[in-house]
Amino acid sequence: MSIFSQIIEGKLPAHKIYEDRFCIAILDLYPLTKGHTLLIPKEKAVTLDQLSEAASAELGRILPSLCRAILKSTGAQNYHVLQNNGALAHQAIAQVHFHIIPKYESTQGLNFSWNSASLEESEAIQISHGIREALKDMPNRT
Repeated sequence: MSIFSQIIEGKLPAHKIYEDRFCIAILDLYPLTKGHTLLIPKEKAVTLDQLSEAASAELGRILPSLCRAILKSTGAQNYHVLQNNGALAHQAIAQVHFHIIPKYESTQGLNFSWNSASLEESEAIQISHGIREALKDMPNRT
């Protein structure tokens, strides 16, 4: 049972910020910055692609309000929303969760470099076609 499941079930304490029947928001125990918050769906799924449409919609409903509340309460003007899926993507706890990480003038917090590369036109056409075709097979897609 993940640490998040234990928090959701009330078996472990947490600094709860928000809770409804679909999700819970808590302060991160090891924050990168003041106000670092985790938004966790109550539905058990390891990665975002495994989460139901309903649970995803509920997360999307609360996420903007939660971000506004964090900005207002911390005085930060910028923030990251980070969501990792799988070990190679630095997911440390095997349950879907979103990090809302306020950014301040100092270098404290999440710092990374964006090592992008160019995309050849033929590869872009092939990849975009493959994704569009895969979306056609998904439920509830128009």
